[in-house]
Amino acid sequence: MISLLARLFIKPDPAREEPETRRAYGVLCGIVGICLNVLLFAGKFLAGTLSGSIAITADAFNNLSDAGSSFVTLVGFQLAGQKPDSEHPFGHGRMEYVSGLAVSVLILLMGLELGKTSIEKILHPEPVDSSPLIFAILCASILVKLYMFLYNRRLGKKLASPAMEATAMDSLSDSVATAAVLIATLVGRFTGLEIDGWCGVLVAAFILWSGINAVRDTLDPLLGTPPTHEFVQRIRDLVMAHSTILGIHDLIVHDYGPGRVMISLHAEVPANEDVLALHDEIDNVEKELREKLGCDAVIHMDPVVTDDGVTEETRRRVQTLIHCIDDAIDIHDFRMVAGPTHTNLIFDAVVPFGFRLTDQEVEQKIRSAVRALDGNYYAVVNVERSYT
Repeated sequence: MISLLARLFIKPDPAREEPETRRAYGVLCGIVGICLNVLLFAGKFLAGTLSGSIAITADAFNNLSDAGSSFVTLVGFQLAGQKPDSEHPFGHGRMEYVSGLAVSVLILLMGLELGKTSIEKILHPEPVDSSPLIFAILCASILVKLYMFLYNRRLGKKLASPAMEATAMDSLSDSVATAAVLIATLVGRFTGLEIDGWCGVLVAAFILWSGINAVRDTLDPLLGTPPTHEFVQRIRDLVMAHSTILGIHDLIVHDYGPGRVMISLHAEVPANEDVLALHDEIDNVEKELREKLGCDAVIHMDPVVTDDGVTEETRRRVQTLIHCIDDAIDIHDFRMVAGPTHTNLIFDAVVPFGFRLTDQEVEQKIRSAVRALDGNYYAVVNVERSYT
């Protein structure tokens, strides 16, 4: 159904920008989600009223909250698709993450409410009536929710949308919850055992688990996560394809929402080349990153001495010594500044987060290693972390 509606209402347009396409799919899925969840609420509320089952009634209101979640997703995609303005020069893309977080919080609230209602049912059990109509409504609800899970997951992966993936998990939770309610109803009908409340507790636990995972998945992009290894490698391959660039470091990826990515990096270039020619080459790299990866880039040139055998040989020897301290430490921006009494070796040392040594211990060990290499060498070290 979603594919048919997409063909009807989202016409292929080569000139359409990615944020606009995302918004169109988000709005379409939001409207379909609202309609389906309202229908499910009406059917389950009728079934719960007729049967007297607190689990079915609670499941009905769970679907009503899902309609609210779909509305939040719809609004989130509408806001995220707005163009940058003077107050938000980087666009509104993160509103999609915010809407996904709102959906996740609603999942948690419904899990808590369902758990509370189920415990009350355990303490005060009541017989549950059933009929073929109630079974039909519950089975139809499971099938609809599984369908919603599949199309939200498919589009969530296609558009890399945390909001849609959170909605997909919510739909899967609902299908499991309804299946548990159906099982409890069948058991009560054929055995007389009143397990309505116990099934509700299990369903609530599953919903809470799904909600916690959804919160984590939507909160991480808001706090800031490192880019994927594949994306970093694509950047590295594209930049290093230019022969005048000898290496890159200090790569930072700034994520302002899907389709709105900025990157900054330091490019090592030969110090003896013409600066204007190098600047032109850097401009070409920035343009290529924008055209091929869809991200704006800011590149800082770092001159590297390439015609001085002493500097390069010393850098290799220092790197070897530092790897003896720990293979995880890398260096860049290596320079040698000679003086009348000693030579300063100036460079940055990159260590991973959670490293076993403190920054001060790393500095001290590197200084000692450099002094052991040559008594006239002094290391001026800046210890930093990688953002990738």
